[in-house]
Amino acid sequence: MSARTLTAEALGTGLLVAAVVGSGIMADRLTGDVALALLANTAATAAALFMLITCLGPVSGAHFNPVVTLCFALRGQISPALAVGYALLQIGGGISGTWAAHAMFDLPVWQIASTTRTGPGQWMAEAIATFGLILAIFGAIHARANVAATVACYIAAAYWFTASTSFANPAVTLARALSDSFAGISPASVPGFLLAQVVGALVGLALARWLFQPEPK
Repeated sequence: MSARTLTAEALGTGLLVAAVVGSGIMADRLTGDVALALLANTAATAAALFMLITCLGPVSGAHFNPVVTLCFALRGQISPALAVGYALLQIGGGISGTWAAHAMFDLPVWQIASTTRTGPGQWMAEAIATFGLILAIFGAIHARANVAATVACYIAAAYWFTASTSFANPAVTLARALSDSFAGISPASVPGFLLAQVVGALVGLALARWLFQPEPK
C-alpha cells in the first residue's frame, strides 16, 4: 500500500464526484429542460471518467468505486488491506468532491439531499447499471481494449437506459446524498441503492469469471 496509489484513488473519486455534482448544478442553472440538463451531466461525467481512468489507471488501477475494488479483491488481484484503504479513501474523496462543487458554485458546502430515489424499479436499475459496469471493466481487460473509453461509453449510455441514471458506485452515492442539487439522492434512499450496487457487482463478477475465461487450446 503506497501513498501514491491511495492518493490517486481519493483524487480520482473526488474529481469524478465534482464533475457529476458540478455539471448537474451548472446544467440546472443554464436550462429549465430536464432532458438537456441530464445530457450535459452525462457528457461531463463520461469525459471526466475517460480522463481520470487514462491518467490515474497506471498509478492505482483507477477503481474510484468500492464495488469495483471489491471485485478486484475477490479475484485476488489486490490485497484485503489495500481494498479497505481504497474504499475508505474513495468515500472520503467523493465527499470532498461534493463539497468542492458546492464551493465553486457559491452554495452552502454542507447540504443534505432531498430527492427521493426509491422503489423496485430504481433498485433494479442500480443492480443492472453496476452489473454492466463490472462486465465492461473485465470485458475490456479481457479484450485488451481501452478500459477508459469502454467505461466512459457504458456510463454515458447507462445514464439514459436506467431508471436511476446509473449511480453504480457506493462512494458516489454517499457523496451525492450530501448535495441537495440536480445530482442529489436523499439519505433514506441510499441503503437500497448500496445493496443493489453490491448485488449487481457480485453477479457481474460471477458472469465475467465464466464469460471471459481463456478459451481451451
